[in-house]
Amino acid sequence: MSSPYRTVGRLSAKWTLGRLAVYLLGLFILALVFVLAPADPVLATGILILAVAIATVTSAVEIVQAYEKRALTVFGEYRELLDPGIHIVPPFVSQTHRFDLRTQTLDVPRQEAITRDNSPVTADAVVYIRVMDAKRAYLGVDHYRRATSLLAQTTLRAVLGDMKLDETLSRRDEINGRIRQEIDEPTDQWGVRIEAVEVREVNPSRGVVSAMEQQSSAERRRRAMILDAQGERVSAIERAQGDKQSNIIRAQGEKQSQVLEAQGDAVSTVLRAKAAESMGERAVIDKGMETLAEIGQSDSTTYVLPQELTSLLGRYGKHLTGGDARASPIDLESLTFDAETRDLIGIDNIEQITRGEETIVTESERSQ
Repeated sequence: MSSPYRTVGRLSAKWTLGRLAVYLLGLFILALVFVLAPADPVLATGILILAVAIATVTSAVEIVQAYEKRALTVFGEYRELLDPGIHIVPPFVSQTHRFDLRTQTLDVPRQEAITRDNSPVTADAVVYIRVMDAKRAYLGVDHYRRATSLLAQTTLRAVLGDMKLDETLSRRDEINGRIRQEIDEPTDQWGVRIEAVEVREVNPSRGVVSAMEQQSSAERRRRAMILDAQGERVSAIERAQGDKQSNIIRAQGEKQSQVLEAQGDAVSTVLRAKAAESMGERAVIDKGMETLAEIGQSDSTTYVLPQELTSLLGRYGKHLTGGDARASPIDLESLTFDAETRDLIGIDNIEQITRGEETIVTESERSQ
């Protein structure tokens, strides 16, 4: 048995402000009739008839708003749906039930669930619905808003229980889609369409949150250590490469210095050898000339001379003014060098350097 307060609440929800004013006016007229009836019965009767007429008109006229439809029942029997506009219905025996055709929001209270990996979580959501068939919403379900809310609550708990904790925290769109798919079919039979489902918050328990914070902190420390190690490794590699390049350059410099020093020693040796050879040939020639002078003073007519002396005299005679000595077909091998030897000891480079020094000396003499 319902309480009188709940009955008054349902009646006040059905009555509009205009209809309530009309009924209050009717009660006032009835009270006035009872007051005036003993003094003037005719006036009281007229006032009563006027009150009944006003009540009849008020009960027979229904004004439906543009965003709603109303289900009409006469003596408790369903008749039709009233579209937006003014309608005349049987007075005193008719009732209309309003259905808002706009998108409505339903708050799904916070629900507790256990995930598939046994982690407790709480979540709440918002469901957006719209009445598509007012007749089925009136005849198919007692209270479509309450029924949809309860269905969304159970579906939310079921979806969360079928997922792991990490999935509930990261796959919000998947949760919304599964809840909408699960509740769309039953609500379609009620003439209600689910337009959207949005999960607002998914909160693990405090213990799980603490463990997640510790895990996140440990992960950040691990990444920092990895970055430090990578930085040190790159720095060590760079230092090693720098040392390697420095050693290579130093070794190349030492090698070039040794090569140049060796070439200088070789050139110096060759020059000293050439100078010694030239001095030796000169001495032999001078000694040979003295010997020839002594032989020329002797009485002998036959002389035996060494081939080396005749060769040197021939080479020396070519450079004398007016000399008729012919070039000797035999050259001394010690006076010439092959290409590999010249390149090894740098004879060509020495000659170029010597020519360059002679050019510098000539230019300095000219300038003086």
